[in-house]
Amino acid sequence: MIYPIYTYGQPVLRKVAEDIPADYPGLAQFIEDMFETLKESDGIGLAAPQIGKSIRVVVIDLDVLKEEFPEYENFRHAYINAHILEFDDNSPKETMEEGCLSIPGLHESVKRPTRIHVKYLDEQLQPHDEWIDGYLARVMQHEFDHLDGVMFVDRLTPLRKQLIKNKLKALSQGKFRCGYRVKPRH
Repeated sequence: MIYPIYTYGQPVLRKVAEDIPADYPGLAQFIEDMFETLKESDGIGLAAPQIGKSIRVVVIDLDVLKEEFPEYENFRHAYINAHILEFDDNSPKETMEEGCLSIPGLHESVKRPTRIHVKYLDEQLQPHDEWIDGYLARVMQHEFDHLDGVMFVDRLTPLRKQLIKNKLKALSQGKFRCGYRVKPRH
């Protein structure tokens, strides 16, 4: 099942998502539907709040980047009850352009740490507690932010926020176009 993507202005995108129990009904199918939705919308990451579910589930598929990042060939993972425990203050911060399926057509430079400490359950509900670095750390930060009601535009400088204010207002009013199914605020 392909879900519509909730866009900027939808209240669910600003809520802190809940951890789910191991026996969450239909979890495997839900994750598969998230991957299908992600593929249909040409994204690399999708958090459950982006499809209207305030639960801590994220899917990331970096296989499309395998030419630029060969280490991500066949990389397709789900993260359940995902949390960032800490940021490595000794690692450099890197600025890169980010976009978001919930904010179609807007791309901005975001500064983030290059190394993070995360915990999560995988699709087999096995626990993981690990340090992640590089591009995956950036994608995880972007997606895990969604689980805490944070969007990448919240990470911009006050000046950049001011400059894109009208674009965000238009998005929240449903005034945009994109090539995938969405559920705007109205």
